[in-house]
Amino acid sequence: MKIGFLVMMLLPLAAHVYVMWHVYQVLPLPVWGKWAAVAVMTAALVMMIVGIMGAFDRMALPVASAAYDVSTSWLIVFLYLLLAFVALDLGRLVHVVPPRWLHDNALTAGGIALTVTALLVYGNIHYRHKVRQPLTLTTTKHLSRPVRMVLVSDLHLGYHNRKAEWQRWVQMIIAEQPDLILVAGDIIDGYVRPLLDEDMAADFAQLKAPVVACLGNHEYISGLDRSLDFYRRAGITLLRDSTLAVGDLLVVGRDDRSNRHRRSTAGLLAGADRSKYIIVLDHQPYNLEESRQCGADFQFSGHTHEGQVWPISLLVHAMYENAWGYCRKGDTHYYVSSGLGIWGGKYRIGTRSEYVVATIEPSADHNQE
Repeated sequence: MKIGFLVMMLLPLAAHVYVMWHVYQVLPLPVWGKWAAVAVMTAALVMMIVGIMGAFDRMALPVASAAYDVSTSWLIVFLYLLLAFVALDLGRLVHVVPPRWLHDNALTAGGIALTVTALLVYGNIHYRHKVRQPLTLTTTKHLSRPVRMVLVSDLHLGYHNRKAEWQRWVQMIIAEQPDLILVAGDIIDGYVRPLLDEDMAADFAQLKAPVVACLGNHEYISGLDRSLDFYRRAGITLLRDSTLAVGDLLVVGRDDRSNRHRRSTAGLLAGADRSKYIIVLDHQPYNLEESRQCGADFQFSGHTHEGQVWPISLLVHAMYENAWGYCRKGDTHYYVSSGLGIWGGKYRIGTRSEYVVATIEPSADHNQE
């Protein structure tokens, strides 16, 4: 266990040293310029580490936001620099890339810089474009009328997704005129302080439909007591291993897997009214089969972000049975959202930010009856 933890800590550090060494080598600058570039990269890394340890909360809000954006954006820059230098080194080993390309080469340095900059610009623009995903769910169960819901997950409100951004999302949700708003966890990014400083809780009052949510892992990261207090301030109905009847629907909210003692879906549905349309909210999309076995009609999850950027998305798809989008198992429907917000740098490359507009309506067979 200790050896595994040590390896997990040393590998990222070794990767950073590898990238910084290559940057030092390839930049066509005097020695002081090379060291300045390495110093800037090191500062961004250190800023992120000390920020995660609590330094952001001790800074003025604008300064903390800038520090958060810069330091977490470095992760994306680092990823693509790492891929570029690995590709160049492999090319050099098979004698496709001349060694001179990696030493004091303006064309190589400029090409990499332009490519990474273009990816960041595209990724930021793409992140700001929120995709509206329609979803129609049919049922043979009794419905007094069709139900229209907005489903969102992973808002990650905080130092990067601040009040102005959140207010824009609120207006998008209001425009859908939903009967119900369901949130599959991670409303909070990792720090409650910016939500309190900008009174983001007050904006939830603009949402005329009831807001029902389950917890995500970031509510635990943010400090559970402070997170729960924010939920109360915002007037959110939190289902933490509990159920709520909403008209013809029964919403089941599971606590996040961060709670190792959370109740099972079967336990939560024991004695439940099975005539109602059963919706399970579970932040992390593990063990999807459990909802099918328990007779749930629909499960909504988030957490994966679909990896946020390529090629991390490939790893995430390998980790989860369904890392993003709609799927069906037997009579149970599922949707795993890539999230409305995002953690860290605000870039979507090969993935998307989305909200789901779902309508539950009687099936044709039910209407004929």
